[in-house]
Amino acid sequence: MATITELLEKAQSLPQEAGCYLMKDKNGRVIYVGKAKKLKSRVTSYFNQSAKSLKTEYMVSHVNQFDFILTRSDAESFVLENNLIKEHSPKYNIRLRDDKSYPYVQVNWSEPFPRLEYVRRPKKSKGRELFGPFPTGSNISMILRILTKSFALRDCSLTEFRSRKTPCLLYQMKQCSAPCVSYISPEQYEQDLNLVTGFFQGPIKAKRTIQKLEEKMLQYAENEEFELAAMMRDYTLILDEFLQKSFDQKVESLHSEKNIDVWSFWNGTEEVDMSVYLIRSGMLLGQKNFHFVKSELIEEMDQEILSKVVQYYADADEVNPEIVVLDFSDEELESLPEALKTFKVEKVLGRSKKYDPLLEMCRKHAEESQRVRISNMDSVYLGLNKLKELLNLRERPQILECYDVAIWQGSSPTASQIVFEEGKPDKAKYRYYHLEQRPEGNNDFAMMKEVMTRRLDNGNLPDVFIIDGGIAQVNTVKAVLDELYLDVPVVGIAKSKDLTSGDYRAKEVVRSEERLIIPGRTNPYILTKCPSLFKIVVSMRDEAHRFSRKLHHKAESKRVLSTWVDDVKGIGEEVKKKILSQLTMTQDELKEYSVNDLMNFFGLKSPQAKALWAHLHEEDKKV
Repeated sequence: MATITELLEKAQSLPQEAGCYLMKDKNGRVIYVGKAKKLKSRVTSYFNQSAKSLKTEYMVSHVNQFDFILTRSDAESFVLENNLIKEHSPKYNIRLRDDKSYPYVQVNWSEPFPRLEYVRRPKKSKGRELFGPFPTGSNISMILRILTKSFALRDCSLTEFRSRKTPCLLYQMKQCSAPCVSYISPEQYEQDLNLVTGFFQGPIKAKRTIQKLEEKMLQYAENEEFELAAMMRDYTLILDEFLQKSFDQKVESLHSEKNIDVWSFWNGTEEVDMSVYLIRSGMLLGQKNFHFVKSELIEEMDQEILSKVVQYYADADEVNPEIVVLDFSDEELESLPEALKTFKVEKVLGRSKKYDPLLEMCRKHAEESQRVRISNMDSVYLGLNKLKELLNLRERPQILECYDVAIWQGSSPTASQIVFEEGKPDKAKYRYYHLEQRPEGNNDFAMMKEVMTRRLDNGNLPDVFIIDGGIAQVNTVKAVLDELYLDVPVVGIAKSKDLTSGDYRAKEVVRSEERLIIPGRTNPYILTKCPSLFKIVVSMRDEAHRFSRKLHHKAESKRVLSTWVDDVKGIGEEVKKKILSQLTMTQDELKEYSVNDLMNFFGLKSPQAKALWAHLHEEDKKV
């Protein structure tokens, strides 16, 4: 392990140029990535006697070496830093995590007769046009249904569209123009679709869409189709209400045809909240919120926020806006405009009288988001800090792993590995384990030992292991760690069941509590005392149950399928599953069935039924 003096000497030899640096531990793993205008000054500050935060000191105590990469400008270092963080996932870098996924409207123009699609995690690809995101709780799904029905757009999947030979029932109801059978020309359909997508392209085009619906309403009334006229009237009212809620006059007065993102933040006592307001063609369509703990900062807060803005646009789902407005002075932004040009952001602006009302509104949203989250004990940091306190850790745990074993009557034992980072699921790191089937059947301790032994061989250990079980299971895992001289905390989660006296109508009442089992602690910690920690740990346990049982059922199905049915030749796997799902009799009983009987009973085609009949009577032929 290199000494602080050796690291300081190396840092003092660095050039005073812009670039990025990568801090590495004794195993060569990157644990922190940073950027700097002057590499020598920035990296030297980690190893000299200058005052540093506890988080920085702890990170530095794990540094054994560091590398650096020069860039041509500070703007380039912003982009490189983002790429390096994505590549290495360093432990001490703050992740930009959105509170939730947001709905978008998608039109895939590469499809014949495109339709409106509701998506939450859109993928960038050629020909796809996105509108949104829309605020959580908005009735955007209802809006899509109304627009699709009113303009008779295609609503079926591409597979169904291509296979259809006659119009569906929606055509009879005047809710589809039947493009599947060419009852409408591509040109007329595109004209209708453009009217619909115009609803999401600013208040002027949106009003044209509503005006067209009003014309349809009057036409239906003139033709004495009063039910359809009433439906169009109701649809018009809903669309108009949605438009009023989504539109802000102050926004239109700035740029009626521009796409703008407005960023501000709130520096609270313990946490920092970042909010972004998303304005598309003059419509305030939604907002997003991000937050992190101040004590986790290694860089200066302003620099950390600007780096996270770059990360946001690098990972953006939609086409980035033309204008980004940030709650900083132009001097503080410095090289950010050049960095964001890499992600097709045309202009980056700081504070000005023109945008002050929007910035103030966005700042207020960040403040209120933090207040509501903390007052409702929803902050994951409250829970993780409580876990730090319970386990006497030096720093807040970031990566937690939870394990569960699934077994049924001694067969097909499986286990699941669930990973949460910063209190959120990291599904890319979920793992399945097929376990050895033991002669004694259920042996939770032997199976847990097998799981942990295999897991520890992979390295990159979490900050805390969470086991679904009591003190015996926890001690089993702890023993495996001790054998390998690994010091990773282990806790268990288990329910207690207490019988308490009830009223005269019920002699006993069963009451259960979720408890955290901590080695060395006499009494388990009752998780309801900390709602945030309760939510994290119980969510992990429930997710581990779901995941392990999913694999267990798959393994069990495969085992059961390896019966006499699996030996039938001339029948595919799906048909075998179909037979097994309906199987209620023995092979001898099935022998009494004719080929036609087998066809009717299992819903088979003639060749499949003949293959099954031949297999059932195979032994008879040998005799």
